[in-house]
Amino acid sequence: MLGGLLVNTPVTTYHPIFVSVTEIEHNAKDKTLEISCKIFTDDFEKTLRETYKTRVDLLQPKDKNAMNNLVKDYVKKHLQIKVDGKAVDMEFIGYEQQEEGITSFYQVNNISFIKKIDITDNILFEYKKEQLSIIHIIVNNNRKSTKLINPEDKVSFEFL
Repeated sequence: MLGGLLVNTPVTTYHPIFVSVTEIEHNAKDKTLEISCKIFTDDFEKTLRETYKTRVDLLQPKDKNAMNNLVKDYVKKHLQIKVDGKAVDMEFIGYEQQEEGITSFYQVNNISFIKKIDITDNILFEYKKEQLSIIHIIVNNNRKSTKLINPEDKVSFEFL
């Protein structure tokens, strides 16, 4: 209401924090790392548009395979993992909308045990200087977490 008049304003999504959340869990039984990355949908779509110079609609894609490829390519370039000093290849499983975010899923096979994991995570760091990454990792029911604040993008966890 403005001066007795109802003002029609467009609905926009605004959130005061710029964050991605990466969760990594070692499944000892299956010898896999199960990885998920959650990113605010609006920020992710804008970044994908700017990076790949193409139309992006993650929620109602005309071509789901094209969107899968954009998500996979972007995350794999901005999230690198080394287990005991060796780079691992994250197999893309897919993505889905969860609340205001897009969560993408990955798996790394043939990981029997982990002594040390090194992570480089700069997801959306080029989009906002205020961007931060929260990382949770679980190995042998031991949960560790950290926060990376742009431009800091590297962290190591040890499990003895």
